[in-house]
Amino acid sequence: MTSKKTEKYDLILQGALKVFAENGYHRSQVSKIAKAAGVADGTIYLYFKRKEDILIHLFQEKLGELVNKFHESVAETNDACEALRMICTIHYTELENNPELAYVTQIEMRQSELELRKEIGITLKPYIELIENIVQQGIDNGQFRANLNVKLVRNLIFGSMDEVVTSWLLSGQKYSLRDQVNETLQFFIHGVSK
Repeated sequence: MTSKKTEKYDLILQGALKVFAENGYHRSQVSKIAKAAGVADGTIYLYFKRKEDILIHLFQEKLGELVNKFHESVAETNDACEALRMICTIHYTELENNPELAYVTQIEMRQSELELRKEIGITLKPYIELIENIVQQGIDNGQFRANLNVKLVRNLIFGSMDEVVTSWLLSGQKYSLRDQVNETLQFFIHGVSK
């Protein structure tokens, strides 16, 4: 994409994030997204065929950025416990710093149709695989118990962080999400350590 096209694409995704967070996905019209993005209604359709595509691309872009941050941070350590701390810290910090993204990823995704959730789930796969690799690394280097069910543990770790963020949103963000990292990590490490 040319820089002007990229700029409009980014504006549309930012507008969509704001509109989806404020109104919910199902109550968000393309015209509201266009207005929030500062583009004409028809411009949206130059980039996306339907509203569902906007949500899918939003997840691809935002979660892709997060996954890149996760990979960059854990590349610096061979310590599985430290890698989990980095993942948890980034997960909580990024979503606390962007409550609109947290709302859309935590609440709106769950209310989408099954097919849409499946498409969005593909975007989550690299994140889930990264957690799985960290768990396996912890087993391989003797930090974690050898008899762990790696796929189950990775789902429990991801699901725990996911639930912490959802609870934070539903509470009205009355406390710091980042402040939950140490207790979350203690829970993980206690569950997987020898």
